Amino acid sequence: MSLLVGIVGKPNAGKSTFFSSLTMVDAKIAPYPFTTLEPNTGVGHVRKKCPHLERGKKCSPQDSACENGIRYVPVKLLDVAGLVPEAHKGRGLGLQFLDDLRTADGFIQVVDGSGKSDLEGNPTQGADPADEVRFLELELEQWIFGILEKNWKKIKGRGIAELAEILTGLKVTIPQAERIAKELNLPLERIEWNEAERLSFAKKILETKPMVVAANKMDSGADLKALQKELHGKKVIPCSALYELVLRKAAKAGSIEYWPGDADFKILKATKEQEEALKRVKDYLSTHGSSGVQQALESLVFGGLHRIAAYPVEDESKWEDRKGNLLPNVHLMEEGSTAIDLAERVHTDLAKKFIGAIDAKTGKRIGKEYVLKDSDVIKIVSGR
Repeated sequence: MSLLVGIVGKPNAGKSTFFSSLTMVDAKIAPYPFTTLEPNTGVGHVRKKCPHLERGKKCSPQDSACENGIRYVPVKLLDVAGLVPEAHKGRGLGLQFLDDLRTADGFIQVVDGSGKSDLEGNPTQGADPADEVRFLELELEQWIFGILEKNWKKIKGRGIAELAEILTGLKVTIPQAERIAKELNLPLERIEWNEAERLSFAKKILETKPMVVAANKMDSGADLKALQKELHGKKVIPCSALYELVLRKAAKAGSIEYWPGDADFKILKATKEQEEALKRVKDYLSTHGSSGVQQALESLVFGGLHRIAAYPVEDESKWEDRKGNLLPNVHLMEEGSTAIDLAERVHTDLAKKFIGAIDAKTGKRIGKEYVLKDSDVIKIVSGR
C-alpha cells in the first residue's frame, strides 16, 4: 500500500467527517476550528471489478476485500488539522500541519459547499467555497517555495540532482525536477534562479500532487454549478460526508445493506425515527447518484494519480499463489508501469533476479519492458 492521500482543507469544512466516512476511524468531529491537532491516519478503499469473474470462481484476497465481484483495494489516508490563511508562515501551527503532508501523493480538498463558515472555520453566511480552494493552493505553493528558500544556500550554484535531493521528502524525483525546469526554461547544470523563477518552480512542483475538490455539505442545497463554473478546470465532486458516515455506520450495525459508492441502499431493520432520517439520505442519493465521498477518492486515485490494478500470481494457469489462493494480491500501479516495476513492488529480490513474466490471461511470455494494463494478471519469473 504505497499510495498516500492527504485530506486537506480549512477548519470546519467537514474534513474529519469525510475522513471517518472513508475509514470508519473516529476522528474528532465537531463544528469548531482545530478539533484535529494530530494527523489521523486510516485506510480507505477504491473499487475495481475483480478478475475472478472471468474464472467463475471466487477469489481469496489476502491484502484487500472482494464483495459481489468488486475488489476493494486499500489506500492510506491522512487527515491533518485545518489550514488557515498564512499557514505557511506558521499561523495556527500551519507549518507543522503542512509538514504532515510532505509524503502525500495527492490531495482531496474538502470545502464547505454550504458557504456557512469563513476561511478561519468560524460560522458565517454567504462565504464563497471557491475562496477556500484559492487560499489553500496559495498556502501549498508558498510552503514548497519556503522549503526551497530555506535550503537555497545549499542549492545555489549546484545542479538539478542536488535540488531534487532537497525535495525527496516531497516524493519529487530527479526526472520530475528536470522536466519542470525544462518546461520553465531554467538552467539545470548550475542553478542561479531568481526569486520569481523559484516561485514558478514551486508552483509546478505542486502540480505533481494532483488535487480533487470535494464540495461537502451539498445536502444543504448549495449551488454546485456556480462552484464548478468558478473553479473551471478543477475536478469538483459534490458530496455529503455526513450522509456517507450515516450509511457506513448503519451498514456496520446491520440496519441497512449498503456498499460504498452505491446509488441506493436497502433498509433491513430500523425504528420509525431512523427510517425518516434514512429517507432524507435516500432522497439525496436519488438526486446526486451517490454521497460523492467514494467518488472523490476514486476520482483522485484513478483520474488524478492515474493508477491501474495489477494482480501478481505464482501459478499462471490457475491464477493462484503457492497456497492455492486465487488472485491473492492486488497492487495499484501508475499507468505506464512495466512488468519489472510490478516485480519490484512485490519484492526487490524478484526485480533483481527477474528473468521474464507471463500474462496469465493470454499465456504469453512477456519481457521486463511490457507495459501493464488495468486488471492484468501477471506471473513473475525469476532466477534463484
